[in-house]
Amino acid sequence: MKIAVISDIHGNVLALEAVLTDLKLEAPDLVVNLGDCVSGPLWPEETAAILRQTNWPTVRGNHDRFLLDDPFDTMGPTDAFAAERLSQQSMDWLRTTQPTIRLDEDIFLCHGTPENDDRYLTEKVEGPKGHLPDEDTLARELNGETSPVICCGHTHIPRLIRLQETGQILLNPGSVGLPSYQDDHPQRHVMEAGSPHARYALMTNNNGAWNFQQKILSYDWDAASRAAQENGRPGWARALKHGFYGPLS
Repeated sequence: MKIAVISDIHGNVLALEAVLTDLKLEAPDLVVNLGDCVSGPLWPEETAAILRQTNWPTVRGNHDRFLLDDPFDTMGPTDAFAAERLSQQSMDWLRTTQPTIRLDEDIFLCHGTPENDDRYLTEKVEGPKGHLPDEDTLARELNGETSPVICCGHTHIPRLIRLQETGQILLNPGSVGLPSYQDDHPQRHVMEAGSPHARYALMTNNNGAWNFQQKILSYDWDAASRAAQENGRPGWARALKHGFYGPLS
């Protein structure tokens, strides 16, 4: 059994297309999507049009939820850009996403933590950046979720963590479409993958034990960066081109 795990496309259809090409070569049995599908100053409708056809089990990310639930005049620019461009068909598809998904007794899918799509699981913000949390912090954020494998996104930073006490595996595949960003919650910080590549992960069941592979793919990130710049988001443009957000200002 081979499962591809993708997350945080953020409307970057060029990065998604690179992942789709690689998926044809890898031929997984299942692809799962951990959410934050379309928000961003890039190609929200083009991205949604592809995702509508995939039938992938898809978790509702925090930005997906903002698009569905928040009044337009309260949205930030990232979500408002997508909201203005998404078709009714794409919005209807977004409503089919689920807050969490339990694939089976072994695998649990969420966007942030099992109970909160807007909290980090595999990063802890200390100072201006995220860092690997200690095991006690991870256990608290799991809040009793006992699945042997828990897949999450939201941080855009790839992680594979094994908890010593329970043997649980936490997999964060990183971001397909946005390798770095700045946020003010819970305090001002940046997340930086350090390169502009599109990322996803593969997990393969080998006689009851899971093996994991991170996929790091080239695509035309210069074109994505230009699109973000043309759409008035220079921070996104730097992030897409370099994989670093740039100095806090």
